[in-house]
Amino acid sequence: MNLMGDRAHHIILSAMPDALGARDAIDPDIVVDFPKDAPPLHGKPSLGRYRDLARYMRNFDLVLSYNWGAMDGVMARRLLGSRGQHNMPDLIHHEDGFNEDESVRRNWKRNLFRRIALRTAQSVVVPSTLLQRIAADEWHAESRTRLIRNGIDVAAYAAGPSVPIPGFERRAGEVVIGTVAGLRKVKDLPRLVRAVAALPPGVRLVIVGEGSERAAIGAEAAACGMADRLVMPGFMAEPARWIGHFDLLALSSLSEQAPIAVIEAMAAGLPVVSPAVGDVAAMVADGNRPFIAGDAQGFGAALARMVGDAPLRARIGAENRRAAADRFDESRMVGAYEKLYARALDGYGLFSGRWIGVD
Repeated sequence: MNLMGDRAHHIILSAMPDALGARDAIDPDIVVDFPKDAPPLHGKPSLGRYRDLARYMRNFDLVLSYNWGAMDGVMARRLLGSRGQHNMPDLIHHEDGFNEDESVRRNWKRNLFRRIALRTAQSVVVPSTLLQRIAADEWHAESRTRLIRNGIDVAAYAAGPSVPIPGFERRAGEVVIGTVAGLRKVKDLPRLVRAVAALPPGVRLVIVGEGSERAAIGAEAAACGMADRLVMPGFMAEPARWIGHFDLLALSSLSEQAPIAVIEAMAAGLPVVSPAVGDVAAMVADGNRPFIAGDAQGFGAALARMVGDAPLRARIGAENRRAAADRFDESRMVGAYEKLYARALDGYGLFSGRWIGVD
């Protein structure tokens, strides 16, 4: 939204209307509304609700839906007509991952619902090849699925850190393992705590993020005797200004797609150690791929080797920085979205219409 500037007027409906913290990241100059009188996205499916949602969507030029929380809106569009028949705008659905309950295997009822609802979506946008396969195999949306990689302002990470991480001050000779994540079960951060606890005492772990698993992570650190080596500053905005305090990024997730934290670390010139989840192995530079581990033993060994070899970290970090610039600059991402949305807005002019986003 920020990069599109004044080319669109956005209306945002959320399935969680009391959880709108992300709107603070929207540039104040962007034209965006959060209507109070719109039909709800949450609630028991019913034809009446779908009629209300479909009637509301007819006010807009393009509908963008996001993840499972928006699926009732997608179904309303599916059941109540095509653009040509009922003056309905095109709908483009975006899927970027799953909650813990579907991280390994999708709920069959939800998948059937998705398969039916997505039949009239103009496109289904995904950020990873794993989600691309799921959309094809499980939702039967192969012909309409578009892979658009996540992107960031890679150049912003070149200058290195400019703000401190609260509660963290580097000690002489230590190695700092960092991660950036919502503190949720699917991130399996106690596993990362255990892996770092097995490393030499000069290794510290910094976990940036907030969420319901914070207490469990702290308890695991205490049980492993490394509470004094763990720093959890909470959520921090603008990672380009502080991620360079890390010596490497480590993930421990049970499920990922194409994590932005990996791209941010690469842009900052950091190596990455991670389980072989989602597209992580394909995202990092060639030299980093041996450190994307297939099992717990390999994960621990990859961490130990990376921690113990500063020249290796520097070499792989430099490779990752080049790979980020080549593959993940935001200009590529924005260009792909512009082309996709322009096709859906045929006859309106590029981004000249009013959009509704449902999430």
